[in-house]
Amino acid sequence: MTETTSAPNFIRNQIHEELEAGRHDRIVTRFPPHPNGFLHIGHAKSICLNFGLAEQFGGDCNLRFDDTNPEKEEQAYIDAIKEDVNWLGFDWAGEVRYASDYFDQLYAWAQHLVREGKAYVDDLSPDEIREYRGTLTEAGTPSPYRERSVEENLDLLERMRVGEFAEGEKVLRARIDMASSNINLRDPILYRIRHASHHQAGDKWKIYPSYDFTHGQSDAIEGVTHSLCSLEFEDHRPLYDWFLEQLPVPSRPRQIEFARLNLNYTLTSKRKLKLLVDQGYVDGWDDPRMPTISGMRRRGYTPASVRKFCEMIGVTRADGGLVDIAMLYHAIRSDLEDNAPRAMCVLKPLKVVLTNVPEEHQEVYDVAGHPARDDMPVRRVPFTREIYIDQDDFMEEPPKKFFRLSPGKEVRLRNSYVIRCDDVIKDEDGELQELHCSVDFDTLGKNPEDRKVKGVLHWVSAAHGVPLEVRLYDNLFQVEQPDKDRDVDFLEHLNPESLVTVQGFGEPSLAEAQPESRYQFERVGYFCADRHVSTPGRLVFNRTVGLKDTWAKIKKKG
Repeated sequence: MTETTSAPNFIRNQIHEELEAGRHDRIVTRFPPHPNGFLHIGHAKSICLNFGLAEQFGGDCNLRFDDTNPEKEEQAYIDAIKEDVNWLGFDWAGEVRYASDYFDQLYAWAQHLVREGKAYVDDLSPDEIREYRGTLTEAGTPSPYRERSVEENLDLLERMRVGEFAEGEKVLRARIDMASSNINLRDPILYRIRHASHHQAGDKWKIYPSYDFTHGQSDAIEGVTHSLCSLEFEDHRPLYDWFLEQLPVPSRPRQIEFARLNLNYTLTSKRKLKLLVDQGYVDGWDDPRMPTISGMRRRGYTPASVRKFCEMIGVTRADGGLVDIAMLYHAIRSDLEDNAPRAMCVLKPLKVVLTNVPEEHQEVYDVAGHPARDDMPVRRVPFTREIYIDQDDFMEEPPKKFFRLSPGKEVRLRNSYVIRCDDVIKDEDGELQELHCSVDFDTLGKNPEDRKVKGVLHWVSAAHGVPLEVRLYDNLFQVEQPDKDRDVDFLEHLNPESLVTVQGFGEPSLAEAQPESRYQFERVGYFCADRHVSTPGRLVFNRTVGLKDTWAKIKKKG
């Protein structure tokens, strides 16, 4: 599925060396999302890494939901995540797993830590715990409840479990080192009281384990060999290892960190993406402007293009800064250039009457579905007296090198004749209504012998054009790092032109477009039939990407 290229991937190199040295018979990785939102392009990098490595080395990759916060988790998120992983082209080993599957074992291990004197129940409030923890330069202060007896701690922990105490009244903490230079080792919280029903476990539990306590032990239960996570978890690795050393776990996974994906003009904070959804700035998690996998899919991205992009950016230890979104556009543009059938579509219709073509005249051209592929169906393109061209392809007073249509000038209609603009028809207010042009009937399939015609325009028969709603999507934000300045609300950087909707006409072949079918609209860009609203009688196309990298040009001008 994935390709091995020259892109850096230090983890792949390490695993290869470990297998060669016989440290592992086979590898097991895992993709462990929190079901508290939809997956985004940053998760796609992790998916491709974890599943791709397992695939490359003949191992397994588990899909495990780290569902330790029932108040923020929903079944809809779980379903969307599974669909996204499958859509990207990957299959997980065995059944879907949940951290909640291991709640009984985790609780038993928590009791084990208490018996060993390495965990205690604390009555400090959340604010007091933060205060007692200290700072990066000052050691923490031990809790006054740190020296409770094993018997008292076991009793309080069980009473927490059955719901005797209110939320926030008590927590279970590991007993490690309040003077550690690593704040994560200053008696981290293992369990919090939450009187919330769990989407998998129901009402059995009144306490829920922390991510730090859950993650490594879940890896160990599943026999994960390589626990791959982004760099923000590097300071958590000593805690990850401490738990594994203190508990009778069945295996010892190894945590390896890699640089996360930071894409310009993009946010990947789930909290902020959820805010965009909840406050109606976008039309749901799968809005094509969102960096979610489902949004990218709806916009027209292909699984192959997302996987290719993730391979292009590589996997490194060092934070490489912002990745240019032009790389993502390049990945999808390259895929669609090779694989998307062609069609003509006029987004801003301007009627052209071909005055020397009889009203009843009709020709039908057989046009290749793709200029470089014989396996795509031939398109049937009708030519009639009245056609539409795009308004941007006409100027009454054109500048030099405007090789389109203007009064007295000629252009070729793609796959058809050369036409000349003879008259410009306006209404009483001087607004352009239509053009009257004439056809040179001796130019079908050949150039005029006595002159040179440079411009080529796309067009659609007015009588046979298929009405289309076309949504022109652009970057959701106007600045490279929307959340860089903490003093400025990231919402102030929203791009007001991120969605422009137009009503156009497409050639008749588009009437058969299926949801998620992708096309190159010739001379315009790449578009995808919307998977939600494209139905017989109503076609909606979403712009995936333009034919050229307009953002690179804008950046150079800036």
